[in-house]
Amino acid sequence: MNKIIILLVTLGINSILSAQNSSEEKAIKQTIETFFDGLHKGDSTIVSATFHSSINIQTTHTNKEGKQVLLTESRQKLLTGIANKKPEHTYFEKLLSCDIKIDGNLASVWTPYEFYLNDKFSHCGANSFQLFNNNGKWEIIYLVDMRRRKNCDALKVKK
Repeated sequence: MNKIIILLVTLGINSILSAQNSSEEKAIKQTIETFFDGLHKGDSTIVSATFHSSINIQTTHTNKEGKQVLLTESRQKLLTGIANKKPEHTYFEKLLSCDIKIDGNLASVWTPYEFYLNDKFSHCGANSFQLFNNNGKWEIIYLVDMRRRKNCDALKVKK
């Protein structure tokens, strides 16, 4: 009888924890979706609302000389670039997947992507977001993306 009670309590606790993680995952995914909604619209106000005040932003790629490059960008420079998007330009970052890991008030989100400018393939890569649960609001505290123009599925001829 004691084993049955222990089993039922354990199953109940696991159900509660699973529901909490599911709720947190939805909130985290909503933050990421809001970020991309603002990016696609060229609305820096929407994007800014997803950032923590002390966000770190970096980009990595391989330059024309074949050297690995890591660039650091300020929050303001990124937001200004988004705000200055020309109305005739359309941005679309197609997320190929979204892998979310959570531990307490810290979350990591990995999103491989294909980027299209004016409906034309530009590059592919992956984004790595680190988020902090700031007293009930998930905010992006670190964003790094990797960009490449080779070995992208979008460049492969569909047969």
